[in-house]
Amino acid sequence: MRSAFAFVLLISLNLSPTAHSQQATEKPAFNPPTTISGYRDPAAELQAEKTFLATPSAELAREHLRTLTSAPHVAGSPEDEKTAEYVLQKYKEAGLDAYIQEYKIWMNLPAEIKVDVVAPAGVVMHGPSREHVNGDDPYQNDSRVLTAYNAFSPSGDVTADVVYANYGRPEDFKKLKEMGVDLKGKIAIVRYGQNFRGVKPFVASEYGCAGVIIYSDPWDDGYFKGDKYPQGPYRPDTAVQRGSIQYLFRYPGDPTTPGIASVPDLPDSQRTPPDQATDMPKIPTTPLSYADASPILANLGGPESPREWQGALPFTYHVGPGPVKVHMLLKQNYQWTTIYDVIGMVKGSELAEQWVITGNHRDAWVYGAVDPNSGTAAQLEAVHGVGALLKTGWRPKRTIVFASWDAEEEGLIGSTEFAEQHADELRNAVAYFNMDVAVAGPNFGASSVPSLKQYLREVSQAVPSPKGGSVYDQWKAAAEKREKERTHDTSLGGTGRQPNAVVKKDVNVGDLGSGSDYTAFLQHLGVPSADIGSGGPYGVYHSVFDNFAWFTKFGDPTFEYEQQMARIYGLETLRMASEDVLPFDYEDYAKEIGEYLKTAESKSKDAFGAKSPSFADAQQAVLRFQKAGTQMLQVESSVKGDPTRMNQAIRETERAFLIDGLPDRPWFKHAIYAPGQYTGYAAVVIPGVNEAIDKGDLALTQEQLKVLTGAINRAAETLEKGM
Repeated sequence: MRSAFAFVLLISLNLSPTAHSQQATEKPAFNPPTTISGYRDPAAELQAEKTFLATPSAELAREHLRTLTSAPHVAGSPEDEKTAEYVLQKYKEAGLDAYIQEYKIWMNLPAEIKVDVVAPAGVVMHGPSREHVNGDDPYQNDSRVLTAYNAFSPSGDVTADVVYANYGRPEDFKKLKEMGVDLKGKIAIVRYGQNFRGVKPFVASEYGCAGVIIYSDPWDDGYFKGDKYPQGPYRPDTAVQRGSIQYLFRYPGDPTTPGIASVPDLPDSQRTPPDQATDMPKIPTTPLSYADASPILANLGGPESPREWQGALPFTYHVGPGPVKVHMLLKQNYQWTTIYDVIGMVKGSELAEQWVITGNHRDAWVYGAVDPNSGTAAQLEAVHGVGALLKTGWRPKRTIVFASWDAEEEGLIGSTEFAEQHADELRNAVAYFNMDVAVAGPNFGASSVPSLKQYLREVSQAVPSPKGGSVYDQWKAAAEKREKERTHDTSLGGTGRQPNAVVKKDVNVGDLGSGSDYTAFLQHLGVPSADIGSGGPYGVYHSVFDNFAWFTKFGDPTFEYEQQMARIYGLETLRMASEDVLPFDYEDYAKEIGEYLKTAESKSKDAFGAKSPSFADAQQAVLRFQKAGTQMLQVESSVKGDPTRMNQAIRETERAFLIDGLPDRPWFKHAIYAPGQYTGYAAVVIPGVNEAIDKGDLALTQEQLKVLTGAINRAAETLEKGM
């Protein structure tokens, strides 16, 4: 049955002879744009977009998700291989030239995981407990569900007193040290959130801890936020957040092959021995539910925790150490594992060597209805739309590559190995478009390099929203509502503040850090990248309850947002694949770098005082880059001749930001964006400079300023040569 939303869409796109409907009057009208940036004559593209937008089906997305989440499918498992075969079949049915690419990687599965309280007498906890809720969840009892674990934790057998270290950030461990809490040889219990989970054992090991327990506090995604599953969308007592603790801030991918592809026939002599891999954690780490963590935390002694460390469990949090003593026994089964990327291509009719890549990962910790298979279902419906176009005889100018990545959850492995394998071809890549969690709710959002931010806004204007109007209309309305609420918040001294200038001007598009499959494309190879998703109340992340039952009850019961995300995801790809002039905005890119430099200069003066190095050369480079970006925008809008040279310059400008590598992290080669060493997911901007300042290293700050200035000047020169 066609959904009501699809019917409204058909009317708004003039694809149905029916001119009016009651629903159309109940929601804001959708008025598709009649122009497209980068197209001299958009008529053919607009007609192709009508065909494409009418194709993705909410009902088919539902069936994709049901199939993909019918069994737990951790990377490399037989069930994971079946999902690869399903995606391959759908790619081929749409007319894509498709294949499965295998990689041989080093990874672990849990053999035995035990966490037991052994003191004081009378405190009993034997974990991890089985994930279970009272109520109707048909997926929780599947015998194929693995014991919750952290990927890339070493095996270990540790018995020690426990200390509570809040979120496990550097400032948290520093605070414990200032409080006189002995950390050496202790097991740190920390809560999920605020930074990438792999940073937590990294910092704990720096302070001499012998092990780490990571638990989900109900303050962050449990009953403190609202009703817990199955009554509501938030984390129930026994739900455990699994996840990788690989040191992604060092390098992602197979630990044994940094910089090269882990293809099945790669000689062992070209692999790094696992015990020498610098992205492998050093101390045993495992996750627990808040039901299992509660007896540990409730019985800790020592001083009260700082009040901002208090979570939502019903007792006062103390920091220890002890008297609670825990025995952690972790037996990890490390082995060589085959993983399965699925690649589908539509060869370009004119510029086949120029790739537009669009990817989503497919593997999951358990069922992965939201993360990641809401994205896989949306991708398959975008592929469905491309298949409809191919049947009309349509072809893109540039080659489109659809990718279904494997082993993202372990460490962005499938995408990283593909990018390293195809580094030569990707020198001509135009863009990489990522989608991970496509739908957890109705709130659209996006992140990208600055040159693509306006492009994403324009694409969102061309896609109807289930709420009426365009996705952009709803995106902007939500941003303005949030800003209005902040402006009128009188909780701090009875005063509000002026609206944020960026939001007032337009919707905010975030920056890219790490934690998803754009990482290798942008931060290793310099391919302009973007990431999109639609969020909402989502408390079952990486647990057994992120399943089809949760999704159909709380995530997207009608699958209209799946349909919406298929349209946006496909449209951003289709447009870029046939643009006459690539619609990149380097003027805004330069302005953002300028702001990054101002902030870093202020931080440098605070850190080094009168010895702070001069930022003048870097600021001059930014002004040069901004001037070139402004001129390029003017040329883009008026060019009438052959745009080949201009497009080449636009493509190569992002790659001009590549350097030999960040200090101590040579795999990361982008001078403007990288994941932070102590944040992991969140972006650190101009990372070489900022991290040198954070270390208090004046000589390194001066060195990295020179490297950054050179990269900005290269980008400016690249643009200048294209005009």
